[in-house]
Amino acid sequence: MSNVSHFWELILGTVVALLPLINPLTAAPTFLAITEGDSRERRLQQLRMACIYMVVILVSFLIGGTFIMGFFGLSIPGLRIAGGLLVAGIGSGMLVGPARDTGDSRAHQEARAKRDVSFSPLAMPMLSGPGSIAVTIGFTSLATQWIDYIAIILGIATVAIITYVTLRLSERVVRVIGVNGMNALSKVMGFLILCIGIQFVVNGILNIATDPVLIRGIRDAVMSH
Repeated sequence: MSNVSHFWELILGTVVALLPLINPLTAAPTFLAITEGDSRERRLQQLRMACIYMVVILVSFLIGGTFIMGFFGLSIPGLRIAGGLLVAGIGSGMLVGPARDTGDSRAHQEARAKRDVSFSPLAMPMLSGPGSIAVTIGFTSLATQWIDYIAIILGIATVAIITYVTLRLSERVVRVIGVNGMNALSKVMGFLILCIGIQFVVNGILNIATDPVLIRGIRDAVMSH
């Protein structure tokens, strides 16, 4: 029973951690801007491929996370602290900074001119940016067996489905919520992301502080004096 509970906790935890970072509601104006002029069928095809690419990107970093950490000599606590700082920076930027650009930037102008925007900039960096990739790599510390990886992948797929449905209805969402509503929602999401990032840093520091090797070293140093 505990294994089943852990399985669902991993799915829910993945959704809760990734959804505020990907934040499809505040991505809606950008999505509409860079697909401006496209037919509805073309827009939905681009969105569908972007969500598939997002899943592939995040699952690739999840599966390859252990190899990446081993290759660069990264520790789980160090990864959590670094990822937490990155995520907290994204959250604080959303909280105190201006709202997400709605399409007037040079990058969005270039995106409009591209025939296929599903991979770039939709899938990367809009839907699977540095913050969500860092969090996904951090999930490797929670996966101890293959069933855990399946749970996390299901969580990623759930986020992709929510993102697809939200952006599919983006025209209606933007019309209903309005500019002020989108700005307020961005602030709320920014605060949640900031809290998640700080919690990652706290967890990383606690992991270092409670490391048996470190505690043993401190104890031996005290005893030697």
